[in-house]
Amino acid sequence: MENSGPEKSPSHFAGKDAINHVAEAKARGMLSSLEPHGVEPSGKISSAADSLRECSLILLIVWQLLTPFVIDIKLHLYYLALFGFSLLVWKAGRSAWLGWSRLERLHRVLAEEKWEIEHHRQQERDELRVLYAAKGFEGKLLEDVLDVLMADGDRLLKVMVEEELGLSLETSEHPLMQSLGAIAGSLFATLAVLFGLFVYPEKGPIIAAVLCIGVGSLLTAWHAKNRLIPALVWNLGLLTLSYGSFYFLSEYFL
Repeated sequence: MENSGPEKSPSHFAGKDAINHVAEAKARGMLSSLEPHGVEPSGKISSAADSLRECSLILLIVWQLLTPFVIDIKLHLYYLALFGFSLLVWKAGRSAWLGWSRLERLHRVLAEEKWEIEHHRQQERDELRVLYAAKGFEGKLLEDVLDVLMADGDRLLKVMVEEELGLSLETSEHPLMQSLGAIAGSLFATLAVLFGLFVYPEKGPIIAAVLCIGVGSLLTAWHAKNRLIPALVWNLGLLTLSYGSFYFLSEYFL
């Protein structure tokens, strides 16, 4: 009969002991949480902060690029608003797609782990023994814990995914929520730069971009529980380097 589950090797541990298998599984779980372009935290707050910073920088560069050619302030505002709307659509769609990609990977990992639980229960118990022995459980208490976990398939699946692979099932937000976060960040950045241009055409967009990127960097650091000041300094430094590179190169060549 054809097997409908994921393909597995005859030996669940593939020649490794339980400890090495668990270590390899944790590494596989870490890789499953990576994006193709690097690590990007999931969630609406991270999406909002990322969109806020990226859109601010892009709009700032577009403003600088248009300044020598557009004299009418209304036309300048119109072009920046159009560009900001395009960025909003792009960031919203991209965040939703990344969210669906994360969910797809998570579902694939769950399906693989469920297959292993159904076909290699003893090996899964050995893995649990290694994991909980490392937490300090031993003797009869350890065996009692294993008996309880092995008795409930759903609980066992959750424990194996979170303990063995290091993935969290509770922190995955719906892709549409992440998309809404991206929309909020893009919209705030666009309105801030447009307001800065309207109030202070010479330097307003620069001030608005600095404030937006500062807020975005602090929001990301706070959400990740990282240090706020280094995050702010690094992000503003990158803004200075990116915008300064464009400004001086454009002055030189144009």
